[in-house]
Amino acid sequence: MSEKIDKADDPETSDKTRAQYESFPYPARDAKDEDKRLVVGSPGNWDEVVHFVFGGRDPSAKNKKIRILVAGGGTGDGLVMLAQQARDRKVKAEIVYIDLSTASREIAEARIKRRGLEKNVSFVTGSFVDLAGEYGPFDYIDCCGVLHHLPDPDAGLKALADALKPKGGMGLMVYGELGRTGVYHMQEMMERLSAEAGGSKRLALGKALYDALPGTNWLRRNPFVGDHVHGGDAGFYDLLLHQQDRAYRVDEVFDFVEKAGLRLLQFIEPMRYDPTTYCSRHDVLEKAVHVPFRQRAALAELMAGNITKHTFYVTKAGNKVKPPMPDRDAVPFFVRVDGVSLARSVAKTGHIKITFTGLSVTRNLPPASPAILTRIDGKRTVGEIYDLFDPKPEKYEFDAQFAVMFAVLNAANLMYLHPAN
Repeated sequence: MSEKIDKADDPETSDKTRAQYESFPYPARDAKDEDKRLVVGSPGNWDEVVHFVFGGRDPSAKNKKIRILVAGGGTGDGLVMLAQQARDRKVKAEIVYIDLSTASREIAEARIKRRGLEKNVSFVTGSFVDLAGEYGPFDYIDCCGVLHHLPDPDAGLKALADALKPKGGMGLMVYGELGRTGVYHMQEMMERLSAEAGGSKRLALGKALYDALPGTNWLRRNPFVGDHVHGGDAGFYDLLLHQQDRAYRVDEVFDFVEKAGLRLLQFIEPMRYDPTTYCSRHDVLEKAVHVPFRQRAALAELMAGNITKHTFYVTKAGNKVKPPMPDRDAVPFFVRVDGVSLARSVAKTGHIKITFTGLSVTRNLPPASPAILTRIDGKRTVGEIYDLFDPKPEKYEFDAQFAVMFAVLNAANLMYLHPAN
C-alpha cells in the first residue's frame, strides 16, 4: 500500500507558488496517457545516475534495498520514471514523493496507480525543506525544476544535502539564465502592469500581453523556450507568470552546490558544457581548454546561448567517487540509441550528428568505431571486444580509438560503462 501522510507546510513557503500549482498543476498530465507512453529524461535515468553518481556500481545490485526521494515531485514525471525503472530492474526500492500541491499529488498518485507501481511509493504533502530529513536518509534524491522556485534555494539544497547518505547522490535541475532570455522581461512587465496576483485573471492578462508583443521582443525572438506555446495554460503560467522564480549561470550553480557542502560531478549533457563543441579553432581556445572544469563550462554556456536549464549530478563534497574509465575491464553499453543502427550510420559517414536544443553538432569518430560498435552488447568488456577482432590491431591503437569514440558518445549521453563485476 502507498503511505499517505499530510504534514504542515514550511511557514516560509510562498503561498503564491502553492496556489499556482493548485490551480495549474505542472506539467499538465493525464493518467490515461500512462497506457501509451513513459515520460523519460534527465535527471533520473538510472543508467545515467549509476554512471555519474555511483561510479558505475549500481547500489541496488545484489538485492540491496535503496531509498529514493523525489523532492517537489509535481505531477509525477520523475517519480513515475524512477518507479518504473525500479520495477523493470526488479530491485528493492523505497520511493518517497514530497510536494506542496495536493492537486499535483493527486495527478502523480493517479499515474502511479495506473501503472500499478503504488506498492513501493509513499506520498507526502508538504515542504521537503522541512520533511526531507524526517524521511531520510536517502541513497538518491531527484529534485527537478523546484529549487529555483523556493523562497530560499540555498536552504532547500542544504536540507536535501542533510538528507543524503554519505555515499549517495542527487540529480538536480535549475533554470539557466541565458537560454531563457525574454522570460524575465515578461515577468517584469507583469509586475510593472500591477497584474492580478494569481489565477485565471493573471493568466488572461498574461496571454493578452504576450499576444501584443512585437516581433522585436526578446521573448518573441527566443526559439529555445516553448512551454507558453506548447504546454497549455499550466505551461504558459509556469514559464511566464511565475512569481517566485530565479535562474542561474554556471558559476552560480557551482557556488550554489559548494555552499551546500556538495560536489558537482557532471552537467547533462556533458558535450554542451565543452567550449570545443562550439569552436574548433585551437588558436581561439588555446587559453580555455586547459583550465578547470568550472571555467570551461562557464565559457561554453556563454558561447552556446541556448542552455535554458542546467541538469547536473552532485554528491557530498567528501565523496570522491568518479565515473568509470574506459579501461580493459569496463563494460560499455548503449543508452537512448540503437547500437546496430549507430554502427551502420558511422560506417557510412564516419561521424555522428547530435542535436541539442536546435544546435546540430557533428563529431568524427575513429576508423575502428563501426567494428567496435557492432561488438558492444552490454556484457562484453573492452578487453573482450578487442579479442573478437581478427586480425587484431595493435593494443595501444585499439585503446586509443576506443577512448576517443567513448569520449564522444559519453559526452552526448549515448554510452556509459559499468565494471565487469
